[in-house]
Amino acid sequence: MKFNEEKKQSIILYLLEKIAQGDSSIAKSVADAFGVNQTTVYMYITELLEEGIIDKVKRGEYELVEKEYVYKLKRSNGDLDTDTYAYDKCLFEHIDKLSANVQEIWSYSFSEMINNVMDHSAAENLNIVIKQNYLNTNVLIIDDGIGIFKKIKDYFNFSSIEEAICELFKGKLTTDSENHSGEGIFFSSKMMDDFFIVSSGKIFTNNIYDNSRIIDLATSNLKGTCVVMGLSNFTHKNPREVFDLYANEDGGFVKTKIPMKNIFDTSPVSRSQAKRVCNRLERFKEVVIDFAEVQWMGQGFAHQLFVVFARNHEDIKLIPINMNEDVSKMYNHVMATE
Repeated sequence: MKFNEEKKQSIILYLLEKIAQGDSSIAKSVADAFGVNQTTVYMYITELLEEGIIDKVKRGEYELVEKEYVYKLKRSNGDLDTDTYAYDKCLFEHIDKLSANVQEIWSYSFSEMINNVMDHSAAENLNIVIKQNYLNTNVLIIDDGIGIFKKIKDYFNFSSIEEAICELFKGKLTTDSENHSGEGIFFSSKMMDDFFIVSSGKIFTNNIYDNSRIIDLATSNLKGTCVVMGLSNFTHKNPREVFDLYANEDGGFVKTKIPMKNIFDTSPVSRSQAKRVCNRLERFKEVVIDFAEVQWMGQGFAHQLFVVFARNHEDIKLIPINMNEDVSKMYNHVMATE
């Protein structure tokens, strides 16, 4: 049975996703999903094997072929004089056949991260690792500088590394306001499917991550900073749509989102923790407080954030989301006392 190119591509992408997921009944799963016979699926599997997109592990089991590329740059060689050098030398050839929106996301995010290394890290060495298969591209940017969280902590005289990470989630944070807007990490983390920053034994990420994937990095005495970015080669995300989610009609960056689970090791309980969250929120008009995976919230924390801060900043809209029953009860309790 022959299909048009669009349907064939859909079948192949689904097939590859099932392979990536380790599906033990690949042919049946794909055949059932698209209403085709298993012979057709095996024909596509054969094509993918011949094209070097997948490898056969054993009978009925396959894996995506992943290629890895490593680039080593040095500041003393002039490699960090401009972000375009790193982009042209390391990344461009691996994404130039992808769709325009994917290239735009990589161009923005990669350049922003390289600029951070150039201008803030004081690093001499920069290693760029690109891991790519048919479905996804992953980029690791590893420098031997002073560490991004430590740089922010020391510059702003924060009391802890955790406080520096909390500020990064909000955006509009930079140690060089003359040359940087402080928006690069914020928007890159929203555009990417996976985005991690590992430094000083701590992790910044908007993702729900499997500890086994990344904790080893955080505890490996990594010097400097490691940025990990991953994006589907077939994503439909558009950079402008991501910017618009956090902008007003004039294009200003006025909205932000703070994931509580990524900031506190335990449920937030105290007023001091709330004050940490509230720091610099006056720069925004709308703040989403995401309680996903947070089990409980203390009365002091809730009152300081949703009553005291809200009362003193009536022009700022606080929007709590993903509250479980216990968190909702405390939120409703403090709001009822207002």
